Amino acid sequence: MGKGLFEKVQGEGEDVVLLHGLFGQGSNLQSIARALESDFRVHSVDLPDHGRSPWSAAPSIDVYAEALDAWMTAQGLQNAHVLGHSLGGKVAMALALQRPERVNRLVVADIAPVNYAPSHDAVFQGLRAVASEECVTRKQAGKVLEDFIEEPSVRQFLLLSLVREEGAKTFTWRLNHEALAEAYPSLLLGLTSNTPCERPTLFLRGALSDYVGSDDLPVIERLFPYFRLSTLAGAGHWLHVEAPKVFNEEVLAFLKGSNAPQP
Repeated sequence: MGKGLFEKVQGEGEDVVLLHGLFGQGSNLQSIARALESDFRVHSVDLPDHGRSPWSAAPSIDVYAEALDAWMTAQGLQNAHVLGHSLGGKVAMALALQRPERVNRLVVADIAPVNYAPSHDAVFQGLRAVASEECVTRKQAGKVLEDFIEEPSVRQFLLLSLVREEGAKTFTWRLNHEALAEAYPSLLLGLTSNTPCERPTLFLRGALSDYVGSDDLPVIERLFPYFRLSTLAGAGHWLHVEAPKVFNEEVLAFLKGSNAPQP
């Protein structure tokens, strides 16, 4: 499955792989991709069960990390810098722990390698409702989502994954939402490893987000001992959207060699 992951490539130089969050797609990270393309060859990848990538039978962090590893082999990428946001950050961390030779420098955006409580039940209900409604317009789908999701920005984010294939009358999700809903508890689990990852790692968190707290730092330090943590003022979980200038500057400086913890 990993060999067929969809990607958008831009720029020239050392390879950087960008991994989006749950319900997203590679294009969600276009701001940082554009900031990096002058110095790097940037691969914006759709994770399995998202965007234009194949669907898996049983989604999990390990399955996604293995798919990414297989995709890198198919692309002839021996290693790369890897940046992941939210779910993509967990996948990036899993790859770095399981196959450290694949990762040069690691950037993890607003996620920690710890257990999380469920928080997306309403989203899954909305996705299922839109699918059963067989919507013929995007506006109709948006109205269905209003019954489940209050925030307009979240509804607009989800609608990016709603498409009408050529010749079809109704819209469908580019999300394997039923399998993702079934696998959701496993996607919330923390990461474990007997061997820490000794790659330089940058953790970025939003000051207004509760995804990476002080209680998580001992776990981060145990698994990623050569890490640096940076908190972006005024940003929440979507820190790459809410504070793009600072986010892009931090990532670019880290990948180009400054402010990187060294073994």
